[in-house]
Amino acid sequence: MDRDTFYNQVMAEIRNMYGDHIDIRSGDIHETVGGYPGPDHRMPVCCEVMYSIMKGDDMVITAPPKGKGANLVIRYYKRNH
Repeated sequence: MDRDTFYNQVMAEIRNMYGDHIDIRSGDIHETVGGYPGPDHRMPVCCEVMYSIMKGDDMVITAPPKGKGANLVIRYYKRNH
């Protein structure tokens, strides 16, 4: 998995959200694009991408102690684009 794969998946979920926000869990994103769970997972990259997409009022709902892991949950709000 590369950064673009994770970015495209998160953005697709944001674009397709119902309501004014969506909570996205890194483990779910990684499972959707493949390779997780598994020995060659790219969870740190997935989490870095999720953090980089945050804007404005977006917020971290839950994060592992070191900030990167399967249970990172970020709330993204509807975007005007």
